[in-house]
Amino acid sequence: MAKSTVDSVDLIRYSNNTLTNEVSNITKGKAKMKFISKETKTFKVLNALRNGDKLTQSDASKRFGVKNLSAEASRIRANGYAVYANTRKAGNGVVVTEYELGRPSREIVALGYKARQMGITL
Repeated sequence: MAKSTVDSVDLIRYSNNTLTNEVSNITKGKAKMKFISKETKTFKVLNALRNGDKLTQSDASKRFGVKNLSAEASRIRANGYAVYANTRKAGNGVVVTEYELGRPSREIVALGYKARQMGITL
């Protein structure tokens, strides 16, 4: 079996409804993911998504006081999580965007590895 090399990355591990920052300096590299502090709204949104909730802007505003759920989703994505935005039509005819945590497709993972091979880093 061939060993794979990974650049130095801050790994964020989820355990017991809390996130812990676990730094793993495996080999050379520049990519660094940010630690999400437990006191932030971003952490609260991520925790809800990790528990399987689908969040709309209205839900996030009422539950966590988040004014811009799209920005929170972008911050979570920047930390390596696959947050999907799905639009649907609500019962009253309004188009609503729901955010949920998922698994990235094989194509996206392959593109990430290809970018890394080409020297593209965060």
